[in-house]
Amino acid sequence: MFIDAKDLTAEEINERLRAPREGQPEEDLIVHCLGHRFLAAGLSGRRVKIEGIPGNALGAYLNGAELDVDGNAQDAVGDTMNAGSIVIRGRVGDAAGYAMRGGRIFISGDAGYRAGIHMKAYQDKVPELVIGGCAGSFLGEYQAGGVIAVLGLGRKEKPLIGDYPCTGMHGGKLILRSDGKSIVFPDGVTAQPAAAEDKEEIGKIVSDFCNLFGFPFDEVMDSPFTVVRPDTDNPYRQLYVAN
Repeated sequence: MFIDAKDLTAEEINERLRAPREGQPEEDLIVHCLGHRFLAAGLSGRRVKIEGIPGNALGAYLNGAELDVDGNAQDAVGDTMNAGSIVIRGRVGDAAGYAMRGGRIFISGDAGYRAGIHMKAYQDKVPELVIGGCAGSFLGEYQAGGVIAVLGLGRKEKPLIGDYPCTGMHGGKLILRSDGKSIVFPDGVTAQPAAAEDKEEIGKIVSDFCNLFGFPFDEVMDSPFTVVRPDTDNPYRQLYVAN
């Protein structure tokens, strides 16, 4: 379905995306998108291409749909998404992947503050948030599961990540395309060079990223990688009355 968003509200666009399509392709193209919020919220079973800049909470509660944005996106991409994929061929604002519990988000450029905050995993659901550029402060704050990867491509002198990464982290892992020596991590996490089994996982993530955005795989992998994990699954034990 072709949807011109120029004179439509976000609610009208979502109504069209969710309308029954008996006998029609499960693919949609949205053009002239500009700040429309909550697009494809809770959507499943569809492939949606978006031209323009969607507003906050693109793909919130996504439940299996595949979104592909030819441009930047604003805050809270993939908020609490459950399954599916979101591809951003540009940059995103703050809180990308907020509380996501499944699916994959690939961002070709930078992400703002608090990317991956409250990410979690459940049974076979292991969400992935892959940032091709750099990420702002509070990356992976209170992360409880899943994988965040920051590749720092094209960053030049810009810091790979901002301040206070992994604050309150108690699950999952953070992968950085860096030796990590200049990054200050909080107590309660351990940053180590990627081991052989880590490199295998990293290779799969980087391969998918490069296939999506056209980066050379060998050049991206020709770098040290650091993996950050929590030391405990209960970092707040000392705050409880009874342990």
